[in-house]
Amino acid sequence: MAKKILVVDDSAPVRQQVGLALTLAGYRVVEAFDGQDGVEKLVANADVSMIICDVNMPRMTGLDFLAKVGGAVPVVMLTTEGHADLKKRAKALGAKGWIIKPFVPELLIQTVQHLTGG
Repeated sequence: MAKKILVVDDSAPVRQQVGLALTLAGYRVVEAFDGQDGVEKLVANADVSMIICDVNMPRMTGLDFLAKVGGAVPVVMLTTEGHADLKKRAKALGAKGWIIKPFVPELLIQTVQHLTGG
C-alpha cells in the first residue's frame, strides 16, 4: 500500500502542487490548512509516514506544530523562509529537512523517498 504523507500549508495552491507531485510519485496525501488542522489530521491518520509543513501559518505556526508533534514521524519544512536561525530552531524541534518555495518536484520526491524509505 502507498505511504501516506501529510501536507500542512495555509496556501491551497501549494497544497495542490505538493499533493499532485506526491500523488504522481505513488503516495497518498492528506491535506491540512494550518498547524492546528495538521495536529487533528495527524491524530485521525495514525498511518502517516511523513509530514511536509509550512512555517508561516495562522492559528498554529509550523514551528509550533513541530514542537507539538516533532519526532512522531519525519517532518520536512517547506517554506519561503531561509533564515539560518529559523532552520536551527526547526532542527532543534526535530525537523529532518528544509525546502525553499517554490520547490522543485523532483527534489521534494527524492527527500520524501529518502525519509520514508521508499
